[in-house]
Amino acid sequence: MAGDRKIGVAMDFSSCSKEALRWAAENLVRNGDHLILVNVQKEVYESGEVQLWEATGSRFVVVAALIPLSDMSDPTIAKKYGIKTDMEALDTLNTLARQKEVVIVMKIYWGDAREKICEAIDTIPLTCLVIGNRGLSKLKR
Repeated sequence: MAGDRKIGVAMDFSSCSKEALRWAAENLVRNGDHLILVNVQKEVYESGEVQLWEATGSRFVVVAALIPLSDMSDPTIAKKYGIKTDMEALDTLNTLARQKEVVIVMKIYWGDAREKICEAIDTIPLTCLVIGNRGLSKLKR
């Protein structure tokens, strides 16, 4: 059913995560779906507002538990959230939102990526989660 699916993509804006995003956009996402970018950041910023909301995974829980695409696209707001996006990923996301009418949001977590991605699976009702391969070959994995 259109609009019922919540597709997750683990996104740190590396080349592997951007490839996972492109794959999801071409092969998985359908019209009306929700695309939730799961972003895990290692650094915890020193500002007081981060420490207030750090435990829940999102920096601005009171204002927005999920950061909309429009905020990710605005450099001033993205910097406030600590998001380091790039134009290639934003172009892919904006095209996807426009062409397939997909609602795109981001959820930020702080800490170890392995633990926080598992936490995201438990806390966000995702239909599926797409994760890049970190650039490792089959042997190195």
